[in-house]
Amino acid sequence: MAVAFYPGSFDPFHLGHLDVVEQAVALFGDLVIGVMHNPDKDSSMFTADERAELIRQSVTHLGKKVCVEKYVGLTVDAAAKIEASLIVKSARSGADFDIEQQMAQMNHAASGVETVLLFSRPEHSYISSRYIRQFTLSGGTIKTPMVTAPVQQALLAKKNKGAKS
Repeated sequence: MAVAFYPGSFDPFHLGHLDVVEQAVALFGDLVIGVMHNPDKDSSMFTADERAELIRQSVTHLGKKVCVEKYVGLTVDAAAKIEASLIVKSARSGADFDIEQQMAQMNHAASGVETVLLFSRPEHSYISSRYIRQFTLSGGTIKTPMVTAPVQQALLAKKNKGAKS
């Protein structure tokens, strides 16, 4: 089976991401989750090391089919380094689709690597890392599960640390 590469900032990793990971493993076998620093997103809640570890804790049920690696630089370079056959991306909306389509075409033109777009299930399609960060940092409590247990614990720790400051 193909080695698939699922890149993202994953700040934080949520149930929509996990759904795409599970789909990618079922379709392609081995999956490398690439945790990147996105300079366009200057509002990181977790460091790349923290994000990678939270993802590892969140995907243990998938065994050795999934590994998590940090990277800097271009996604196509990271994909080439691990000899990925394809890049896995996801989209929640038409706006996401337009951005991902343009990125996929650019990545293909630059490297020849194909991108496969997967969609999370409808019950996870509204979840956004940005809104989880904003809600948590503003002191809100989320009643509907949006993240895995390890991520929830880390979010509570960040929220409590912020309340003590």
